[in-house]
Amino acid sequence: MISRNFKNVLVVSFGFLLLFTAYGGLQSLQSSLNAEQGMGVASLSVVYASIIISSMFLPPLMIKNLGCKWTIVAGMACYVSYSFGNLYPGWYTLIPTSVILGLGGSPLWSAKCTYLTISGNRQAAKAEDGTRGSDVINQYFGIFFFIFQSSAVWGNLMSSLIFGQDTSIADISDKQLQTCGAAECGLNISVNSTTTRPAQKLVWTLVGCYIGVGVLAIIVVAVFLDNIDREQTSRFRGNREPFCQTFLATFRLLKDWRLLTLIPLTMYSGFEQSFLSGEYTKNYVTCALGIHYVGFVMMCFGASNSLCSFFFGRLARHTGRAALFFFAALANFACIIGLLYWRPHPDQLPVFFVFPALWGMADAIWQTQTNALYGILFPREKEAAFANYRMWESLGFVIAFAYSTFLCLEYKIYILLAVLVTTAVTYPVVEYYEYKNPTRPVEEAAYLSHKEALGSGDGKIVEQTKL
Repeated sequence: MISRNFKNVLVVSFGFLLLFTAYGGLQSLQSSLNAEQGMGVASLSVVYASIIISSMFLPPLMIKNLGCKWTIVAGMACYVSYSFGNLYPGWYTLIPTSVILGLGGSPLWSAKCTYLTISGNRQAAKAEDGTRGSDVINQYFGIFFFIFQSSAVWGNLMSSLIFGQDTSIADISDKQLQTCGAAECGLNISVNSTTTRPAQKLVWTLVGCYIGVGVLAIIVVAVFLDNIDREQTSRFRGNREPFCQTFLATFRLLKDWRLLTLIPLTMYSGFEQSFLSGEYTKNYVTCALGIHYVGFVMMCFGASNSLCSFFFGRLARHTGRAALFFFAALANFACIIGLLYWRPHPDQLPVFFVFPALWGMADAIWQTQTNALYGILFPREKEAAFANYRMWESLGFVIAFAYSTFLCLEYKIYILLAVLVTTAVTYPVVEYYEYKNPTRPVEEAAYLSHKEALGSGDGKIVEQTKL
């Protein structure tokens, strides 16, 4: 029989699976579907700029007042609004809904990470075999990302099957193929049948399906997820801290040198995700194969990401984080060099799937291990720590999407490579310090001190404390 903590992890995971089946599918299509005047990429820039703003103050306020569960529900509602904006895409619909999504994005992810960290530490405290909280947290994040990352499979499968019904798909000329990849500047892909929006009826069908699964995600979490931090939120509302103390919690954590040193790693997560969903889909897949292939290629990324998230979440307890991060950096480095010199052509169809498969394997490590690392390093400031995570990751997204329409693809690849190298230099410093000075989880420390206080005189009391 599964534990209650594990059940809650599954509920959170399937809720995010449904929600990001919709948003992930839309994000992959924005640079191609709403390419006019760069509107799609601009909306994504606004999304992540808004996440940065919300990361500065909203997560601690919302999580401590509403609790993790209801913060997740509210954040999900903000994401669904973006799907409504895509029913009639334009500057007056996409930008406002992008702002709403961004404001709810950081509280959503911070609440999810906080929830999984609390669940992992609680489960470890109950264990009688000396299981460490960090191991359970790694496992829970691995399970979450295994389920969550498969959303890329279902969301992109929906888009490919629906857009594949478009009868106006035409062949790609040799002239356009010469502009694909990093061969040319890659800023002005000629608009033809491969980059033109599909029939409006098909767009409405797809977005309608996305709205449906988004609403279902809200219902699943609202009904089935336990409110595990209800007592903490009640105490917080009863003994309210000064507003400025909660408001500035995210910034106060920046005094910790470990967080500052992790900024390149966190920003790289935003750079690498935005490159695949924005640059690879547009300048390689849509340019050489057509927009109807974007979904199939991103499905490959999602499947690889999902399976590797589960695998690496379990493998971490045997290899440690550092070895996995090194492997992810090596995989991304190989892909970046390959994309710099590869000239995409429809005759090389398998190659279009090799890059996202390798990228998904690396991204699985960046996501699972970085999230777990934040939860392990900052157990007493979980809300502020994960808010910082979302803020710096989103800054990576914003910068990448902001220069998307101004820089040649070759320069974007060089920037991505430079951030990766910086990450490889700064991250080991934090890892070495943690190895020498391990951080003890709050729940575990409280449990051990409570056990010591009770002593061994009353075995029944000690046994009840374990339970």
